[in-house]
Amino acid sequence: MKKEAKRFDMYRPANKPKWYLKIVEFVAAPLYMLFNNGHVKTDKAVRKLKGPYLILSTHASFMDFPMVVQGIMPRTTGWVMSVEEFRRGDWLMYGIGGIPKRKFTHDIVTAKHMLKYLRQQKHSVALYPEARFEFAGINERLDGALGKLCKHAKVPVVMCKAYGNFINSPQWSKHPYRKIRQEAHLYVLLTKEELAELSAEEIQAKIEKAFEKDEYAWQVEKGYHTKCKQRADGLYRILYKCPACGAEFKTKSAGIHLWCEECGAKWEMDTLSRLKGVNTDKGFSHIPDWYRWEREEVRKEVVAGTYHFEDDVRVEEYYSTKVGFLNVGDARVVHDENGFTFNGTVNGKPFTLNKPVSSMYSVHVEYDFLNRGDSFDIATDETTYFMFLKTAQNYLTKMHFAQEELYDHYVRNAK
Repeated sequence: MKKEAKRFDMYRPANKPKWYLKIVEFVAAPLYMLFNNGHVKTDKAVRKLKGPYLILSTHASFMDFPMVVQGIMPRTTGWVMSVEEFRRGDWLMYGIGGIPKRKFTHDIVTAKHMLKYLRQQKHSVALYPEARFEFAGINERLDGALGKLCKHAKVPVVMCKAYGNFINSPQWSKHPYRKIRQEAHLYVLLTKEELAELSAEEIQAKIEKAFEKDEYAWQVEKGYHTKCKQRADGLYRILYKCPACGAEFKTKSAGIHLWCEECGAKWEMDTLSRLKGVNTDKGFSHIPDWYRWEREEVRKEVVAGTYHFEDDVRVEEYYSTKVGFLNVGDARVVHDENGFTFNGTVNGKPFTLNKPVSSMYSVHVEYDFLNRGDSFDIATDETTYFMFLKTAQNYLTKMHFAQEELYDHYVRNAK
């Protein structure tokens, strides 16, 4: 009888980076920065820190990682990362100090790993609390328990705030690179003394303030032009609703243009990433303004009780590093005030799963994940399912808004 492969083990202890992989990081990070116009400024106060500290970083592209590596050299750090990143190999991901996390869950396993890493191994930990790449060059929501974690950790909190890495390689179109200057600043956000004096709520507020950013405003202010002739490719993924006619999921983009196939309205993106109407005076010149407007439109649906989404999904499961992803079945998903509800067949058996609104303050979405289609992931205590939409076109950004607005309306505001 064939031995059944073991699932990914969330309880496996994390270890400090291996010495030989430290060398690889120290060589690769500066080279990657050099060839991608990356720059890091690290305050002297960070250099003077003696013991371990917690690094909180904005998250916009792969460049976030070499920025942290170069910013703290010759010190190293452990990394909190999503479980599917371990598909690259346990030897590598644990070897660089990887600490696994299932996205947007209330589990405390990862927090325990982090605290042990800081206290017993006395080694720093880097965390990307937005838990996904930014979609519009502005900060995404943070876990509301981050302040409690920092206070409980009792180690200094270092902030790494980056600009340019999103515009260079936005989540909605990672290639080709826009070839723009990328820069990061590492500074002490909270000292041990401040953590002891402030409440968890005050710490949370300070962290959320530190994460506020707008890369498009920064680009205009700095005057950093991008000459990429495909700079608007994929922009329709986040600007899915037409402000001229109100149609949803009818926008398309290519080259330097975005247009609506319903009404024909068209916009052009200039070298400072501003939008200008070609044949319409409606719309937004600032991409984050368009993005925020779409969120407001979704909020109206949630408040009115009219938000509802259904589609068929292909269910894939991240099983383990050795096995990778498995196509395990199909289901029907409903997303509404009851959260995410799935009914179908998985692993040859009836499959029913509900993730109530209160269990997820957001949802992680991936545009054309691993070239296999638009997907969103749903985590349970045992596994992470990747749900690939079968029919809905370009729905992920609205789903992302909807889950956050549902959480606000039924959970956060209710409190």
